[in-house]
Amino acid sequence: MKLIKQKDIVKSVADALQFISYYHSLDFIQAIGRAYDLEKSPAAKDALAQILTNSRMCAEGQRPICQDTGAVIVFAKIGMNARIESIQSLNQMINEGVKQAYMHPNNKLRASMVYPPIGKRINTRDNTPAIIYHELVPGSNLEIALSAKGGGSENKAKLAILNPGDDIVEWVLETVPTMGAGWCPPGVLGLGIGGTAEKAMLMAKESLMQPVDMHVIQKKGPSNDLERLRLEIYKKVNSLGIGAQGLGGLTTVVDVKITQYSTHAASLPIALIPNCAATRHIKFSLDGSGPAKLVPPKIKDWPDVTWKASQQATRVDLEKISSAEIIKWKPGQRLLLNGKLLTGRDAAHKRIKEVIEKGDSLPANVDFHNRFIYYSGPVDPINGEAVGPAGPTTATRMDKFTEIMLRKTGILGMIGKAERGPEALESIKKHKAVYLMAVGGAAYLISKAISSAKILAYEELGMEAIYEFEVEDMPVTVAVDSNGTSVHETGPAEWAVKISEMTKN
Repeated sequence: MKLIKQKDIVKSVADALQFISYYHSLDFIQAIGRAYDLEKSPAAKDALAQILTNSRMCAEGQRPICQDTGAVIVFAKIGMNARIESIQSLNQMINEGVKQAYMHPNNKLRASMVYPPIGKRINTRDNTPAIIYHELVPGSNLEIALSAKGGGSENKAKLAILNPGDDIVEWVLETVPTMGAGWCPPGVLGLGIGGTAEKAMLMAKESLMQPVDMHVIQKKGPSNDLERLRLEIYKKVNSLGIGAQGLGGLTTVVDVKITQYSTHAASLPIALIPNCAATRHIKFSLDGSGPAKLVPPKIKDWPDVTWKASQQATRVDLEKISSAEIIKWKPGQRLLLNGKLLTGRDAAHKRIKEVIEKGDSLPANVDFHNRFIYYSGPVDPINGEAVGPAGPTTATRMDKFTEIMLRKTGILGMIGKAERGPEALESIKKHKAVYLMAVGGAAYLISKAISSAKILAYEELGMEAIYEFEVEDMPVTVAVDSNGTSVHETGPAEWAVKISEMTKN
């Protein structure tokens, strides 16, 4: 009997995490390609072009698809006849693989795990521990499915305990709009139906490891009730008009996955977890013959799409920007930013708020007056990069800080991902500020627009520190204008009507 060696498990996990940091699953990226070909919304089509271009750039440059390189989720199926040669537990081996992957000198990945989850929330620095699930199965192999889940999609997970007579499709259609666009559509919806509350969530998570095959079902027609349900949800969710990045368009999801389990007669648990436009997962099996052999996809198999700045885009000089200029910007207007901007995420905003409320001064070299703040936590640079992948984070998390930032720091506007909530919209309108949106899932592409980067303050916060970026033609869209009008409200509403009319015809 072959022995599965400790070193092979560690190496396989490390290699797999590096692999999925820069390679999309080909089935997914081809589904995004089909969505691009069909898309009629100019804003959504531009976002899809950025996602596709970014994906190919990451595959070629072997750098992360997204700045949020994710929490590691592992499903380990251990053959009951398998023999593992190790002085460590399986969890220890997996976590050693995670550590090696995230600290790889040639492709640094952003460590996002903090402990304890309440209180100090100190970064573990190597992205351990992974979230690990075990199952004993027949056989002699060790099978591992792993993913790296970013906070934007993970935080949109939903759970409900429905009554047996409730309509599942109706619940999904009511739930998806409440998720906003912070989960970075288009992506995949994973549904776990049945079991108990925790089983439903686990099934939803694991379902997202399945291949994207909705186009096959569409072509041949559903062959069973489960496929019929998947197809119905797929069509009706896309009919909501949410579109890529929530800008309004034809494609919100490229697939719907469902796993089901027996449940109590009085219950109908249902969980929903989305995978974003930077979805990352892989499966491999170890049989004792060595580490996993991971076969990279061929670059020629990527859709032939290369994003280029729109000729209609307006170039903006951030060094000369003024309130008089930004009030002229219209929702949906595409901009190319040039000059210097500052970054700041949750921890930096919290620190700034505390400083202001105490009546203290911000660090001497941090001046937000007449400048823009970019909600980004970049990956560390390598090999002469100015910065690693530096995409936007979900802007709604900063909503509670928006009023004090606009009132006390003198910022003109903010740049982030997805929509803003009512509180932020009101502050933006009140102060005649703006909110600009960068594409989630285009982090490496965006980083190429950053010519220099330096930490100005709060270095101990790691990627949450305040950086100063100098940018050249950084692509953004006016998501909220100075009147508080949001494209994430107007765009989906407009496209829901258009889709309804298209369906009638």
